[in-house]
Amino acid sequence: MTESTPRSRTLRIPALTRVEGETALHLRIHDGTVLETRLAIYEPPRFFEAFLRGRAHTEPPDLTSRICGICPVAYQMSACRAVEDACGVAVGGQLAALRRLLYCGEWIESQTLHIHLLHAPDFLGHDDVIGLSRAHRGHVERGLRLKQTGNAVVELLGGRAIHPVNVRLGGFHRTPTAAELRPLAVRLRGSLDDAWDTVRWVGGFDFPDAECDADFLALAEAGTYAIESGVPTVIRYDEPFARRTFPLRDFCDHVAEAQVPHSTALHSRLDGRRHLTGSLARWAVSGHLLSPTALEAAREAGLGDPPAPPGAGGTGRGSACRNPYRSILVRAVEVLYAVEEALRIIGAYEPPPHPYVEVPARAGTGHGATEAPRGLLYHRYALDDGGRVTDARLVPPTAQNQGAIEEDLRRIVQAGVDRGEESEAGLTRLCERAVRNHDPCISCSAHFLELDIERTPGSGGPVEG
Repeated sequence: MTESTPRSRTLRIPALTRVEGETALHLRIHDGTVLETRLAIYEPPRFFEAFLRGRAHTEPPDLTSRICGICPVAYQMSACRAVEDACGVAVGGQLAALRRLLYCGEWIESQTLHIHLLHAPDFLGHDDVIGLSRAHRGHVERGLRLKQTGNAVVELLGGRAIHPVNVRLGGFHRTPTAAELRPLAVRLRGSLDDAWDTVRWVGGFDFPDAECDADFLALAEAGTYAIESGVPTVIRYDEPFARRTFPLRDFCDHVAEAQVPHSTALHSRLDGRRHLTGSLARWAVSGHLLSPTALEAAREAGLGDPPAPPGAGGTGRGSACRNPYRSILVRAVEVLYAVEEALRIIGAYEPPPHPYVEVPARAGTGHGATEAPRGLLYHRYALDDGGRVTDARLVPPTAQNQGAIEEDLRRIVQAGVDRGEESEAGLTRLCERAVRNHDPCISCSAHFLELDIERTPGSGGPVEG
């Protein structure tokens, strides 16, 4: 729908598809310059932080998993780590390995869903996965097979594929036998070729030129690609090999949240600067720790080598990927890695003597963070002497990424305007693609319904009146 006055032109899109959630986008253009982009998330707040207060310390893993049906494991694992930290308990050994295996299942199913059903249509000229499946049936079927494999991992360890019920503080209600994992290993081995083929397929897409100028924030863990634990690590936009870490307990001292008038989700800044979490950040921070097979696939697909920080065996060579369009390629490499990593964990598995370690309640404040498919997810809980939650804070990746998404929108739309793209349909396509590059989970952050483009006289676009 188009509304016009002598001073402005407003375009409204009834629905932006292929993202999780609802929001509106407002653009203001003057004299050919994009002055403002606002990602206006208007979905009602979820109030999870409020109703967690007063709950027993055992409840956050189950309650927070209901925040999202796409990444419930991320919420469970971050909640477990934060509460266990408050209670002075560390979970290691095979229980920690099983948690990583469960998380690999979520990475496989979530990243595959985004690649094949939500994002690939943008690169291949289709409006949705229905059109994509008519022209590329085999690729869509491969994506569905991979997603089913990820679901199978989550279902076996978590009790069901969505909102798992087998996770608890200290571990699991029940751990699998080695015999129960063997059929899953067979299935995962069969998925290796599908994951390889996905990287090759995505590597053949035409990626527009673009660059994100946000700092990167991801977890880093010695010797492994961080998934379910790690230390927050920053790579600044203007210092590609300068890495800085800070203790997780200081997360809120560095990542400051603030309410903005146009969104029910908080916006975040990292030490006063725009930042981005997710696959591009993980590639920059820990890509050198991917498996040899995943790195080979990345090179074959055109990603090259990730940054290898000087010292500790690093060469100081390689490069971060700052093109948001190519995030789909990093996600495909991560799916291949997650399949391999799941097989490695199963191959080394020995059933633990008990499915969980006790986590007795005590007063304290705990911090937990893991790498959800969309980026770093942080939880903080304060407990009283009886183990009741007195305060809760959840900082999801999409809320952190909003500032970077808005700036990407501004730059990408500006490039489109500079090329002479002024049509409603053309600008809409640019905006949709720019948002989907980041696979936002808008429900987690507080769904895309409306695009407003306000033009003032002299903007170069048509002003009707």
